[in-house]
Amino acid sequence: SITKKDFKKPKNVCHIRLQQRNGRKSLTIIQGLNEKLDVEKITKILKKEFCCNGCILSDQNLGKIIQLQGDQRENVIKFFLEQEIVSRKNVKIHGV
Repeated sequence: SITKKDFKKPKNVCHIRLQQRNGRKSLTIIQGLNEKLDVEKITKILKKEFCCNGCILSDQNLGKIIQLQGDQRENVIKFFLEQEIVSRKNVKIHGV
């Protein structure tokens, strides 16, 4: 039989989006990371690793969101998988 649990969305799905700004400029937005992770430390490492600027936004519904300059989607996924921050099945890529 089908229960209500079958329809619940999986928790801790990491969403990586590309938001277009003006012209060629864009932002990479990372949301849905586990709340137990040190988001400040991850952001600092990502900024240093990819030579880009970034910040942390706090949202009541979505929690902490990492925002990086430029299209860093592939770099972020590769970094998260290498460091085992998230698994491949828990990552959703949005954008072009």
